[in-house]
Amino acid sequence: MNSQATFFWNTVVHERSYVIGGNSDGEMFTPKEKLSTAFGPSTTETCNTYNMLKLTRHLFGWDPQVEYADYSERALYNHILASQNPNDGMTCYYVPLRRGSRKTYGDAENSFWCCTGTGVENHAKYGDSIYFHSGDTTFYVNLFIASELDWKAHGIKVRQETAFPTSDTTKLTFSCQKPVELELKLRWPSWAKSGFIVSVNGRPLKIAGQPGSWLPLKRTWRSGDTVGVKMPFSLRTEGFADNPDRFAFLNGPIVLCAQVDPSKPFPAVVAGREEVVKALKPAGQPNTFTASAEGFRAPGASGRITLEPFYAMHGGRHYQVYFDRFTPAQWQEKEAGYAAELARQRELTARTVDFVVPDREQSERDHRMAGERTAAGDFGDRKWRHATEGGWFSWQLKVLPDQPQELWVTYWGSDGGNRNFDILVDGQKIATQRLENNKPDKFYDEVYRLPADLLKGKQAITVKFQAHPGAWAGGVFGARVMRAEAGK
Repeated sequence: MNSQATFFWNTVVHERSYVIGGNSDGEMFTPKEKLSTAFGPSTTETCNTYNMLKLTRHLFGWDPQVEYADYSERALYNHILASQNPNDGMTCYYVPLRRGSRKTYGDAENSFWCCTGTGVENHAKYGDSIYFHSGDTTFYVNLFIASELDWKAHGIKVRQETAFPTSDTTKLTFSCQKPVELELKLRWPSWAKSGFIVSVNGRPLKIAGQPGSWLPLKRTWRSGDTVGVKMPFSLRTEGFADNPDRFAFLNGPIVLCAQVDPSKPFPAVVAGREEVVKALKPAGQPNTFTASAEGFRAPGASGRITLEPFYAMHGGRHYQVYFDRFTPAQWQEKEAGYAAELARQRELTARTVDFVVPDREQSERDHRMAGERTAAGDFGDRKWRHATEGGWFSWQLKVLPDQPQELWVTYWGSDGGNRNFDILVDGQKIATQRLENNKPDKFYDEVYRLPADLLKGKQAITVKFQAHPGAWAGGVFGARVMRAEAGK
């Protein structure tokens, strides 16, 4: 077996992947020591998981480990299934996991991404790794997906009937041209910690083994034989190795998420991990749970929260997969910080002359947005605009004539690459800006003084972001004209 391939698989799956089985942030691996902070707008590229599933299938063929089948299940349900719009079949390039994100799908005419081709193929491959065999004597059942296997060489058909993952049971029915001796190896999932029951022809078996292993069933199989499996789901959390207090919720193999309003503070956990799991109660739908504000809280707000399957979160809804946990003392500090930020925002509002919100249609129309080779989009609860390959974009902003003012521009501190651009006011360059991971993992405002001669007698100015040749301008997450503070 290829040791380099297994090393790569183990490194990606155990050290570089998120809870849904996907990996990468902006098409790059994040150091494992910082994975819990890697939540840009472009996490979990679907092409990557497509290839990881292919690699997993190869590795299983060399060495049939339950761990490989467990990963296939995780990635298939929580990333691949989650990446397709059930209304029109369009697929995602990335499946972002930043709080307040929503899924962005391609369209039939214009979105020819690398993940469009693999994205189409992904959803034709759900039957790819359900069953395997080793020679003529061993038959593996890896995944619990409704399907029918026709093993012509043995004259056997196996029909699997299940509503998994909305049900925790499955049933296998054999049709045999003649009796045949086989060892069926049934996957005992690593998440099925208790209550795992297997029956043959309706009779429960005394089973030995443990979660994360194969359950061997060796016998002579005849037409009409059945194997029933019950694998109760249970709630649990799964955090980051570098930050166990940032974690996601799962029910059995299914990752859960909450619908959120990106304009409001995001909920957090102010309780022990086990306490908050116990507080979750079934909500009447499969894999759906609710909890009161006793465990989940948001700064300045309280209420119930609903967790539902991430694969079912569609329709432009904003969501939260990972939750931060705080002690009561830490939560008091966070609420105090939130109050201080509100006070700062009120102060900024009082000084604001005008501001524009990128990618908000009315705001950009009001500010006469123009540009070439420019695009815009969502980054969780924020909106951005940038220009590529030497392109540009501009807005017209109001000013107060003959008064000291500043231009404040909001950037994402982890942006980098070839982002080198000039900022011009009415055609005159006032600054050159380069984004190269300037303030990692947070938004920040860059302040540019507006020269008095550019404001003299004016009611408005045109602010232009011009990329250098071959470079990008932005992303810009907002721009505002501010009165200068007294004495400046």
